[in-house]
Amino acid sequence: MKLTGKVAIVTGAASGFGRGIAERFLLEGASVIAADLNGQGVRELAAGYGDKVHAVQGDVSQKADVDHIVRAATEAFGALDIIVNNAGFTHRNQPLLEVNEAEFDRIYAVNVKSIYLTTLAAVPKMEKRGGGIIINIASTAGVRPRPGLTWYNGSKGAVITLTKSMAVELAPKNIRVNAINPVMGETGMLERFMGSADTPENRAKFLAGIPLGRLSRPHDIANAAMFLADPASSFITGVALEVDGGRCI
Repeated sequence: MKLTGKVAIVTGAASGFGRGIAERFLLEGASVIAADLNGQGVRELAAGYGDKVHAVQGDVSQKADVDHIVRAATEAFGALDIIVNNAGFTHRNQPLLEVNEAEFDRIYAVNVKSIYLTTLAAVPKMEKRGGGIIINIASTAGVRPRPGLTWYNGSKGAVITLTKSMAVELAPKNIRVNAINPVMGETGMLERFMGSADTPENRAKFLAGIPLGRLSRPHDIANAAMFLADPASSFITGVALEVDGGRCI
């Protein structure tokens, strides 16, 4: 198992990509802090894996909660090696002038500020460990933005830029930083991204722009995260890996 002895934090782990990543890491031998605003969801995840998972309810946009999530790693498992900044939020697909200020603020707090907060809390612990891995879940929206998601697109563009800058600055500490750019996925936020009901007809409109002809799935993103967490990728940092079925070509 490739992650035996490693300790990982996965945010947004109650469902979707985050749950897929957490479960893949567990199968590869990692101990996992599963963090989510949905406390019941991460407790249900933890119930299936015994003492290999520690569930933490928290809001990644709040410093006190993030500090608690990171502290839980060392309290529960004695160390921190990997953090996956997966928790995300979006406004509904709609004209940019119709997104209210509260939604805008929430998008940037969850998608961008959270990375700032986890970095402040996690990097000192990783440095003591001799290095670490940070994986930020960005989006094809930061590369090939779709109309109707302007403010969300901008937040994911910020994640990609942050990833590259963090990679350069943290390299001397032996901390690798990479991003994953999923195309629209089969998760609980799908209808918000579509701006309409999830019907075969509406899906077809979005699938037309994906050469491989389907949406991303949690296991696709989990496989990419596993690759970036694997010691075999130890010379890879600063990349934004597109897991998109060809969407960004």
